[in-house]
Amino acid sequence: MTRKKENSVAKRFFLIVLDSFGIGELPDACLWHDEGSNTLGAIRKHPAFDCPNLAALGLFNIEGVGGGVPSPKASYARLAEKSMGKDTTIGHWEIAGIISPEPLPTYPDGFPEELIREFEKRTGRKVICNKPYSGTEVIKDYGPEHMETGALIVYTSADSVFQIAAHEDVVPVETLYEYCRIAREMLVLPHNVGRVIARPFAGEYPFVRTANRHDFSLKPPSDTMLDLLSRAGYDTISVGKIYDIFAGCGISESYRTTSNAHGMRLMKELQNRDFSGLCFVNLVDFDMKYGHRNDIGGYAAAATEFDCFLPAFLGDMREEDVLLITADHGCDPSTSCTDHSREYTPMLICGDCVKEGIDLGTRASFSDISATVLGYFGVEKGTTSGESFWEEICK
Repeated sequence: MTRKKENSVAKRFFLIVLDSFGIGELPDACLWHDEGSNTLGAIRKHPAFDCPNLAALGLFNIEGVGGGVPSPKASYARLAEKSMGKDTTIGHWEIAGIISPEPLPTYPDGFPEELIREFEKRTGRKVICNKPYSGTEVIKDYGPEHMETGALIVYTSADSVFQIAAHEDVVPVETLYEYCRIAREMLVLPHNVGRVIARPFAGEYPFVRTANRHDFSLKPPSDTMLDLLSRAGYDTISVGKIYDIFAGCGISESYRTTSNAHGMRLMKELQNRDFSGLCFVNLVDFDMKYGHRNDIGGYAAAATEFDCFLPAFLGDMREEDVLLITADHGCDPSTSCTDHSREYTPMLICGDCVKEGIDLGTRASFSDISATVLGYFGVEKGTTSGESFWEEICK
């Protein structure tokens, strides 16, 4: 039976996704040209990397990582991605219980001409670029033409994304969001693109991207753990871009963030608040600011910043609280490529009600997290995927 919130103690589960924090290539990495990728392996050698608290939890005890401590404070596992992809949407959907057997469409040669023409017609603005591009480089190369003509900079990447960049003085942010909504309406089968992303920028040449990014995602094709928890009467709180990734489905409350530091502050505020349910967090700086820019030092420093956050958060956890730390894919900043990488992800889980030091080995799917979250709350998993490890680790 599904246990309703009103009939149970106030249980809280904090699920943190360190965006792109991979821990080594998956066996099928060659299919994505990601042989040898290891995001954690790249940053742990940098002098800016100092993560004793993650080490104490068991990050380096995870299979294939190396350098573990004698008595880890968390239980831990290495997670394989079962879905066919390495992008944010598919990774988070799998964490939440949906396996994607087919990859979302990508556009290495740009979007079809007829699609672009229709988008121009609906927005009343011309499109420039229309090819895969780095987000920082595209505004350098096409920003001046955009400023002169008002044309929208449309570009993509190795992921299933339709990105629209515009200067905030030329296209107001809310207008850019409306253009993204138009694109989202257009991008249905066969162009079932995972995310339409608003990429506003500001300032003088070479310009800077602002914090007003906004993702417009596909709706998940079936129920996720968020839907099931919500129907069972639990709070489902989103921090960061979680709301966008799930198109708001199953989410009762959401908070946008401007940085990892902002996300961690919001987490601490929510920890000091009474609720019963799931707090689902994405810390995007690892990926957006450092992985995609091949900034090893910046990535290492961001890991250290998160590590410094942990003691206060762990110290204030309540008796029934559970913390789980994971990732959605890799983005090795040491390779010549700036795209995501097909990697295993870490899983660390702790709390007063969780056994310490249980090695859960290598799990077959990210969706084991979903099954475990639902198991913790006593909610039936329905059509969602995954095998719960809650019974193995609960005290």
